[in-house]
Amino acid sequence: MPNHTPLFKRLGLVNHPRFVAKPPAQPGTTIITSHNPATGQTLAGVRADTRASYARTLDTAERAFRSWRSVPAPVRGQLIRALGDAFRAHKADLGMLVSLEVGKIIAEGQGEIQEIVDIADFAVGLSRQLPGHVFPSERAGHRIIEQWLPLGPIGVISAFNFPAAVWAWNATLAAVCGNPIIWKPSLLAPLTALACNAIATRVAADHGHPDIFQLLLGTDEEIAKPLVADKRLPLISATGSTRMGRAVGQAVAARLGRSLLELGGNNAVILAPDADLKLAIPSIVFGAVGTAGQRCTTTRRLIVHEKLANKVCTSLVNAYAQVMTKIGDPTRPGTLVGPLINAHAVASFEHAVAAARAQGGTILAGGARVKRPSLKGGHYVQPTIIRAPATNKLPIAQEETFAPILYIFTYKTTQQAIDIQNSVPVGLSSAMFTESYRTAEAFLNNDGSGSDCGIANINCGTSGAEIGGAFGGEKETGGGRESGSDSWKIYMRRQTSTLNFSGSIQLAQGITFQ
Repeated sequence: MPNHTPLFKRLGLVNHPRFVAKPPAQPGTTIITSHNPATGQTLAGVRADTRASYARTLDTAERAFRSWRSVPAPVRGQLIRALGDAFRAHKADLGMLVSLEVGKIIAEGQGEIQEIVDIADFAVGLSRQLPGHVFPSERAGHRIIEQWLPLGPIGVISAFNFPAAVWAWNATLAAVCGNPIIWKPSLLAPLTALACNAIATRVAADHGHPDIFQLLLGTDEEIAKPLVADKRLPLISATGSTRMGRAVGQAVAARLGRSLLELGGNNAVILAPDADLKLAIPSIVFGAVGTAGQRCTTTRRLIVHEKLANKVCTSLVNAYAQVMTKIGDPTRPGTLVGPLINAHAVASFEHAVAAARAQGGTILAGGARVKRPSLKGGHYVQPTIIRAPATNKLPIAQEETFAPILYIFTYKTTQQAIDIQNSVPVGLSSAMFTESYRTAEAFLNNDGSGSDCGIANINCGTSGAEIGGAFGGEKETGGGRESGSDSWKIYMRRQTSTLNFSGSIQLAQGITFQ
């Protein structure tokens, strides 16, 4: 068994009071055990929170809010600048930890930590320009201003597939806006959460605000449900399945709180007859097999003009043949596809493949587990291509299977392609490859008749969003927006104020009241 102790030491985990180097063999609720999905071996464990530690954490966050909100925003930005620098320094080690714990290849593991660095840079800039507005008043000697104020402690619930970046998207912006963060990460990635939060806490303590980054690890019953229902948290940001999002949204709405929901995705790429396949094929392959198909932005459906269908299928099968030779240990250079997160994910993959076969789909590539002696114990599957029958009817493709399965459909007209793209219940990311301005404009039509997703790309794939733009989707994806643009507004409350410097009382709308 590889010795990961040096890595854990460099990340400050070994001496952390919650770190358990050798968790007990029998699973329990007091220690959360982390497993390497590439080998099935135990990495380490983290002591879980209890109702008592939950209560202490919420009290601490409330106290931290009262002091942190009074710190000028540009000064808050200096703390976030130091946070970004700390993650720069630990990028290689944290990236390796992500690879070990959730199975991302090295490039993707380090890319996730780079997202933390990038969003920190964005937040630092934001700290100098949190805007307000001045509006003209109809009353002489009056001025109307709008300002944005800190909201309160923010609850963040993240999923295993981005065990660090999604927390940072929320944490950096929320902190710059004057709010502490309480993070409830996935139980499948407790070590990444512990390491990231420990770094953030050290940086915050160095700046005199040790309590603005809080971590809660535990079961849904012990931690998640109380967190979602807690009135002291004006906003819950939750990333996960649509099923989970419905439960979170309903619970938060019942107490009239705010929800920021980033839920499922069933993303499609449309290939127009004039598509540049030198651009399209690599983008489709990365979008479909990157992170072993476990991104919310994974390309799951390919909608190809009937004139291109056979050629595109042949090109993709050839490309997948190359990818198949590079499935393996995600921590090794040269690996392109790592494992699924656990045995349940493998079972879901097999169920989807079997359903597609039963529904008339044709397996063009993959379709099975990877069975190599060198990969024994890991949760590996073959990246899979399934062509829909001539009727284009394939009900399983309506579902999001968190695995590397790409379904291929054909179309005749651009509107038919857009209709197929929009036919699923979720609406996160979408893409079209075309050299035609008119075709692209039909896809991006500003009357709303084009893509119904929160992200719509031309000549680039569905996966790999940058932090500068708002990230999120429509329909059952939840409607939330994180990261760039004006996503910061969700972490603040708006206040409109009228200032009367006229020396007299004047009423609006010309009303007189003597």
